[in-house]
Amino acid sequence: MADRRWRAALPRLDRLVPRCVEATWPWLDRDRLPAILLTTDRAVQSLNAAFRDRNKPTNVLTFEEMDGFGDGDIAMAYETVRREAQAAGRRFGDHAAHLLVHGALHLAGYDHHRPDEARQMEMTESRILARLGIPNPWRLGGGKRG
Repeated sequence: MADRRWRAALPRLDRLVPRCVEATWPWLDRDRLPAILLTTDRAVQSLNAAFRDRNKPTNVLTFEEMDGFGDGDIAMAYETVRREAQAAGRRFGDHAAHLLVHGALHLAGYDHHRPDEARQMEMTESRILARLGIPNPWRLGGGKRG
């Protein structure tokens, strides 16, 4: 279930989410789709505090699949995603799509802690987003990691 502001900001939300997940499917290497929670900064902050010991909101959180519980989850915070899109001069839908792809790639084992990992993840995100007709978020240094 999405926070109502997600639906207001993205009238085609019901198309965007499956398109992003489908575009990352070759990298996911799993039988089931991740659950996606489009929510608020407050809810993501609670999840971040409970599961990551970081008491602050973030744009996207991913949770790996666990034996007997869940197939991998992605949670995104509306206010943070909106603020980042505005600061970077990007369309909200493009930034949300980027973060959905980013979260799905985390579930596929990608990370960005080291420079070589970050480059690989950014290149993969760019390829996937190009398939979706979304501009490369890493051009001109405008990318933000989540």
